[in-house]
Amino acid sequence: MEINNDFSRTLSLLRREKKVSQREAAKELGISQALLSHYENGAREPGLAFVRKACDYYKVSADFLLGRSMDREGTTIGAEELYDASAEKGNVLRGSVVAMLNKKLLVNSLDMLFDLLGKLGSKEAITAASGYLGDAVYKMFRHLYRAPGTQSENFFSIPQNHFLAGCTDADMTYAEADYLDALEQQAKEKGKDSFPTITNDSLAQGYPGAYQSLLQIVHTTGERVNKTLAQRKK
Repeated sequence: MEINNDFSRTLSLLRREKKVSQREAAKELGISQALLSHYENGAREPGLAFVRKACDYYKVSADFLLGRSMDREGTTIGAEELYDASAEKGNVLRGSVVAMLNKKLLVNSLDMLFDLLGKLGSKEAITAASGYLGDAVYKMFRHLYRAPGTQSENFFSIPQNHFLAGCTDADMTYAEADYLDALEQQAKEKGKDSFPTITNDSLAQGYPGAYQSLLQIVHTTGERVNKTLAQRKK
């Protein structure tokens, strides 16, 4: 049975989440502590029988345990099934060069960000980053949707007053906190060497196209924020 690289990490995280020792978990799973340690460290691959037991014990789906789904019930679609508009040949945003250029800056930068997070291997960091950015897209789309004042708010599950009161902003704040926690936990458990190398040279070499987009965002964001800070001091 082929097990992907996420299995051992998820297996270990689920045990710690359950707050049981390797010895306790191994006993419940019907194997030795040494064998469970091998599974959690990625030194050995388990058989189907163990995967089934682990899913029942930790109350998660096999897809979640094997890293095929970010949802514990395994109900989300796989990455290969998602539509990727940026992959379409000749894809452009009709009617606005500014929109097309800004879209490319963001798409290239996000592609680079998630590739780096993928190399880091922290599901928690990836989930938190996705949640934060998803909230930002949700906000921008909903503001655009409701701007004419003629659309029904029933299109969204978050009540209008809750949205206007900043519930989405609050969720972004929590997602950012989760992201910081995940990065801190990664450093503690895996060490600083587990992080991908992030230097000007390494990024320029590893992402020759996308890095220029990221640099542009870093530059323009820095100018915008510093200008706002300077105006507030006057």
